Amino acid sequence: MQLNLRVPLFASIMVLTASMQAADAASDSPPGGLASVESFSSIADTAARSAAIFTELGKVLTHPRCLNCHPAGDRPRQGDMARLHQPPVERGPDGFGLPAMRCPICHLQANFNPAGVPGNPIWHLAPHEMGWEGKTLGEICAQIKDPARNGNRSVDALIEHIGEDRLVGWAWAPGYGRQPAPGTQKQAGALVEAWVKTGAECPN
Repeated sequence: MQLNLRVPLFASIMVLTASMQAADAASDSPPGGLASVESFSSIADTAARSAAIFTELGKVLTHPRCLNCHPAGDRPRQGDMARLHQPPVERGPDGFGLPAMRCPICHLQANFNPAGVPGNPIWHLAPHEMGWEGKTLGEICAQIKDPARNGNRSVDALIEHIGEDRLVGWAWAPGYGRQPAPGTQKQAGALVEAWVKTGAECPN
C-alpha cells in the first residue's frame, strides 16, 4: 500500500510558512515597541495572521505593567520584577483592597513620583477571573475572548478597553523608575482591532 504523504507535507509547509511570516512581522517592531498592523499583511492565511497579531499584542499583556494587576492570586505584584506587593495588601471583595487597607489610601489620582507610588482615580486589581499570571499566551487569548472571564465584554468591546481605557493606559505612563509597556496604547488598540477583524484567532 502506498501512502500519500503530499497532504500532510503540504499542511506542514503552510504552518511553517505562516510561522516564519509571523516572525518576520514581529521583527519589524522597534526595540521596546510594537509591530504595526500593516507589517502582518504578508501573512496570506487570515487565521494565521490573526494569531500572529495576538502574539504581538502578547508583548503588552505579558508585560509586568499588565501582569502585576492581573495576578493569579489575591495579592498584586509590583515593579519590573513582579515581586509581591509590599505592604502585603489583598484584593478584597471588589478588587479595591480590604477594609483596613483600601487601594486609594496610598494610590491617589495620579503617580506620586517622589515616593514612587503609582496612581489613578480608580486604582484596583483586575477581577480574579481576569487573572492570567502564569498562563501561556494561548490560554490568555482564550480567556480574554470569554465574557465570563473578561469582565463580560465582547471581543469588540476589548478594542476600546485596551485601546482607550484610562486605567489600562497607565501601563504606558507608569511613572518614574518603571518600564512602560511596549509601544503605545494607540498601537495596542490597533492590534486588538486588527485581531478582532481577522477572526480573533489564538496562537497555539
